Amino acid sequence: MMKKVFFIGIIACSVASCYQPERDCSAYKTGTFTFNYQIGDSLKTGKFVRGEKYSVDYFDNKIDSATIRWFNDCEFVLQDLESKVGIQYKIITTTDSSYTFEYKNAVKDPNKKLIVKTGIAYKTN
Repeated sequence: MMKKVFFIGIIACSVASCYQPERDCSAYKTGTFTFNYQIGDSLKTGKFVRGEKYSVDYFDNKIDSATIRWFNDCEFVLQDLESKVGIQYKIITTTDSSYTFEYKNAVKDPNKKLIVKTGIAYKTN
């Protein structure tokens, strides 16, 4: 009896570890998107337009532009045109109208703790 329970437990763990969230990242390479962000206690909405080579962000009455370099369908780096700072993005899951992503500095500062944040972008066109 114990062998059966152990065997079933191993099979269940194996099947669960093979689960991959759905990702159709290619649908989100270009387009117009909105996202929510927080400044202090205020929740705000921003917008960005992503083309083949550039992304333009509109948030908090500012416009920010960056180049895009894709590593694969689900991972890319945005490099700010002015500051040259790079942010690495990874699309974790997708739906028919949005994607969840995580992002971090593309170059790790050895004097700072690496912080990885998550967000959701909603495609509007």
